[in-house]
Amino acid sequence: MIPVQPPVLQRVRADGRVSVRQIDGRTRLHRLFQEGAAKIRFPAPESAALEAVLINTAGGLTGGDRVEWSADAAPGSSLSLTTQACEKIYRAGTGRAEVSVALKAGAGARLCWLPQETILFDGAALSRRLDVDLAQDASALILEATIFGRKAMGERVDRAMFHDRWRVRHAGRLVHAEDFRIGPDVADQLSRQATTNGGRAVATLLFLGENAEELLTSVRALTGEAGSASFWCVGGTGKLLARIVAEDGYALRRRLLPLARLLNGQAGLPKIWTS
Repeated sequence: MIPVQPPVLQRVRADGRVSVRQIDGRTRLHRLFQEGAAKIRFPAPESAALEAVLINTAGGLTGGDRVEWSADAAPGSSLSLTTQACEKIYRAGTGRAEVSVALKAGAGARLCWLPQETILFDGAALSRRLDVDLAQDASALILEATIFGRKAMGERVDRAMFHDRWRVRHAGRLVHAEDFRIGPDVADQLSRQATTNGGRAVATLLFLGENAEELLTSVRALTGEAGSASFWCVGGTGKLLARIVAEDGYALRRRLLPLARLLNGQAGLPKIWTS
């Protein structure tokens, strides 16, 4: 008998890159690259900043899929990046989904990474990497929010694998690093008081800028007792870190939106978040 070989499944490959620069007091698109399932769109600008919407046309990720995003804001420019929808990570038969994000901001530039939530399904496997390189006097707002199954849809994540790695540098110096790992017994780990005490949704916001300390009191008021916020002066810049834990995605977004709006100042929220 001839052995039956398992089918070779098509995997997602996505690579999106964008760079911007300042021209006549406004941020303008300089270069754009899109390959595979990666698409980048630009809503009509309403301010001096530029907003980019990242789209994964595959509609979700599973084991073996690879997505790469990169953005470069030239000196003095202002770029905000978000996603068209929540990124869904489905059950992985083999391997893991991998998402890589590389962000760079020149002197005096402002860069915001504000994707919508990542939703993990039971059996999902995801490795996510975020690298940020800020020049002197550049500022950045970084957000990642993750939901372990949608409570309203009756979803439950018992087993999954998730690794989230951040490295943020300012003027060449490492000012923030973290590695979050959970799995394979996600339900048991989330039930522990030292993790989320049963909460299914978490978010981390990192703001680096000269006025970070001034925002600390207001941020703590918004995070509430189920969250936390701290400030440090590291490498010549202010660093404000906030974390939120919520029972589900709906409760998380209710607290996340005003917090992101506060930290993003006059730019507010990406238009797609409020549409």
